[in-house]
Amino acid sequence: QVQLVESGGGLVQPGGSLRLSCAASGSIFRIYAMGWSRQAPGKQRELVASITSGGRTNYADSVKGRFTVSRDNAKNTVYLQMNSLKPEDTAVYYCNAELSLYSGYGGNYWGQGTQVTVSS
Repeated sequence: QVQLVESGGGLVQPGGSLRLSCAASGSIFRIYAMGWSRQAPGKQRELVASITSGGRTNYADSVKGRFTVSRDNAKNTVYLQMNSLKPEDTAVYYCNAELSLYSGYGGNYWGQGTQVTVSS
């Protein structure tokens, strides 16, 4: 069984910063890519940022230059540093991890989501 637990969401004023964390636990053999997606009310879920096990990153155009994704492989944890936040960044943020288990199974797993609200 795999769990991804997110933390760090909350209410922040426009221009402010937040740091999200997501820790994966369970019988994990190896984690490949990890990432963050978000879903605003009435909109489809969209990829925000991803990072490979080797540290290669990818960002949505809307967050480039403002968000930074990183990971600590020893802790099976991925982070999302969000700066210069805008009201349009308001959404539920979900982390995901592509991983394999000691059992030989694996796949793409998702966290439960954390709310980020940017408002004055």
